[in-house]
Amino acid sequence: MTTPATPADHPTADRPLAILIGADTFLPHVNGAARFAERLAAGLVARGHDVHVMAPSAGRGNAGTFTEVIEGEPLTMHRLPSWRFLPHDWLTFVLPWRSKHYARRVLDEVKPDVVHIQSHIIIGRGLAREARKRGIPVIATNHVMAENILDFTTLPDFLDRIFVKLAWADAKRTFALTRAVTTPTRRAADFLESTIDVHGVIPISCGIDRSNYTPDFEPREANRILFVGRLTTEKGIDVILRALARLDPALDTTFDIVGGGDQRRNLEQLAEQLGVSDRVTFHGHASEEDLRALYTRASVFAIASIAELQSIATMEAMASGLPIVAADAVALPHLVHDGENGYLFEPGNVDQLTARLTDVLTAGPEERRRMQQASLDGVKVHDIGRTLDTFEALYRGRPLPE
Repeated sequence: MTTPATPADHPTADRPLAILIGADTFLPHVNGAARFAERLAAGLVARGHDVHVMAPSAGRGNAGTFTEVIEGEPLTMHRLPSWRFLPHDWLTFVLPWRSKHYARRVLDEVKPDVVHIQSHIIIGRGLAREARKRGIPVIATNHVMAENILDFTTLPDFLDRIFVKLAWADAKRTFALTRAVTTPTRRAADFLESTIDVHGVIPISCGIDRSNYTPDFEPREANRILFVGRLTTEKGIDVILRALARLDPALDTTFDIVGGGDQRRNLEQLAEQLGVSDRVTFHGHASEEDLRALYTRASVFAIASIAELQSIATMEAMASGLPIVAADAVALPHLVHDGENGYLFEPGNVDQLTARLTDVLTAGPEERRRMQQASLDGVKVHDIGRTLDTFEALYRGRPLPE
């Protein structure tokens, strides 16, 4: 059971802290959990803290301790020997039975004031157990839902169910070792508390730097739908493609898809079958500069995912002043308020998605500006500064800011 942090358990002075972050996914991986860990670590360095990150290496020959520049800040990276997870197109992982060994080695070297794990799976699991033995406070952030991993188990359905049950049971044992458990939204916290009977989960937004994004209130010269994220089954990109095919041809709508993943070939084939391949662009992994430009020029951001604990991409779209059309699932309704900054639709319902996209693409100038402003107003509470303030308070055992 999670208990509130207390000053007796944490450093309380305003001196810089030695913080060890354990992340099973980190650059060069591209996903929401990795991006959060990168921004958190860089933001803490910018505030003067001594930040170390334990993460998988890019390959078995690239293990070691290095200084890497992440988000413009130098971080001490402890890259652990890792292996490619073959069912996945890029994921690497650390051997589970070596996680405690690596944790002991890095803990002895860094001697952190606090450990912050980004998952309970391998690196975080070992770190939590070894830090607990040393009396080092542990903060855990959960970014995981079962749908995020089931695509890659290659197991039959009945074994998947057993796998998920065992995985959540192990998560509960890991979270029981921590002083605080966080997750990006209240809905995600409710999900975690009901799934593994853990209490007091703290919702803390992943946060973004809104100043990095440029809203454009001018009328669009063309109708452009944008999606940003991993190309995996639970993202529901096929639903958006089917909706694109059903839109009024007079709208002359195109679809930009940014990101990589194991479903790209299947999605390209589906676009061909639906007769929309000439209106769909697969950009792959885009640079930050190119991504921000795509956000700025888009007409609407669409996301059909059923497994978002927050969705950094949706927040980036909001910071770019875009109306959002999103699946009414998990944490997306936390960001998208139906009829305000966009619309929600029933997950998987192509007709509803088509209708809601049409509503946005045919909206008059005043209605469009109203939705754009609602996105900008709604994303203010997700400023990265607020996120860093909250985690610093947790690390130091102080009351959390409002």
